[in-house]
This record gives sequence, C-alpha cells and structure tokens, in this order.
Amino acid sequence: MPINPILQPLLKCSLFTDFSEDDINEFVRSTDYKLLSYQKNDVFALAGMPCRHIDIVLKGVLICRMSSPAGKQVEVSRLRPGNIVAPAFIFATDNKLPVSVETGEPTQIIRFAKDEFMELLHLDHRLCLNFIRTLSDIDSFLTQKINVLSLMTVREKVGYLLIKRAKEQQTRNVRLLRSRQQIADSFGIQKFSLMRVLADFEREGAIEINGRDIKIINADKLK
Repeated sequence: MPINPILQPLLKCSLFTDFSEDDINEFVRSTDYKLLSYQKNDVFALAGMPCRHIDIVLKGVLICRMSSPAGKQVEVSRLRPGNIVAPAFIFATDNKLPVSVETGEPTQIIRFAKDEFMELLHLDHRLCLNFIRTLSDIDSFLTQKINVLSLMTVREKVGYLLIKRAKEQQTRNVRLLRSRQQIADSFGIQKFSLMRVLADFEREGAIEINGRDIKIINADKLK
C-alpha cells in the first residue's frame, strides 16, 4: 500500500504534532510497519491482554469497553483515525489492557514494533515530547471521565453531555452523533434512565427534542 493513504490519518495523530508531511513519510519509510484490517464487530483485543505494539487507527472506529465482574459494561472511549490504542500501557510495568476493544465499523490499523518505536523516541525529541504530551492528555481525560461516571447524577451527566456538545458544535442546535443506547453505555446507565432525563428536560423547557437533533432553550436548566 503506498504511503499517501496512510498520511492523512497520521497527520491527525498526536504523536506527529509539528511534523511535516515529509517528516511523517520519512518516519513511515524508516519503520517495518504492518497494516491490519478488521471487519465490523471484530474483537481487536480482550481485557487482560498485554499491549505489545504501537497501534494507530487509520480508518474506522474502535470501541473500548470496561466490564464489571457482574457483566455490566461501560463504554470508555471510541478511537478514530489518528488515535493511538492504549498508549499509556505500551511501556507500563503491568501492560495488560483494562478494557476490551472491538470494531464499530470496518477498521484499518497501522502497527509499529515497540522496540523500534523506542529507538525513534531517543532519536527524535519532537516524537518523544509528543508522546509524553499524549500520556499527560490521557491522564486529564481519565480524570474527567472518572468525575462524570462516579460523581455526577444521571441528570448531571446528561446536562453535561448536551452543554459539551453545544460548545463543540458551537450551536444551541445540537446533533447527537450516537444512538441513545450508545450514550447510555458511555455513562454506565440504563437507556430508560437517559430517556427519562431527556423527557424531564424537555418538559421543564430546557430543550426541544427532534430525534438526534436537540435544541437547547435554557442552558441554565441543564446544570
């Protein structure tokens, strides 16, 4: 496969911040990479498996879920083109994945060997700094995720989501990109609990609902 189709998603990858297209092309040419393809709903990894490679999503989506002993599942994250798979575990002493990962659609991964990647970290200070920054950003993300999952009520979680999406989309007319079930899974709540809170918000005049399109009328009532 020529390098050009690989280039676009790697330009989005945090590892290559401040890298030019030529820099990334040279990085790829200098490595013994592998391309892996998966169909929708394939298992990419199971919780407890060791993280042995540097995997970056080129296309598609990987869904990461954590399960309790009772079988309850919480969606932790979705990895899209440019995202690295479990970078915090690549060089960890205990490098076992805490989540199971499956594909949400046909997905392609580029894989680099860990030893080779370590050598490149020593050779390129930009790559090293970007990797450290990526790990720091993950810590920030997990802190926020723990706060949402553990400390917020269901009502607070739903209000937080709507306000966050409005800021991201820069409009009060929010478009939900995931189904109600997927949103509920990401919060570790039941779908009917999510639906009840949305109905409460609408009845209170905070929002208007039209399928996946939600208009925020009074953001103060979502807090």
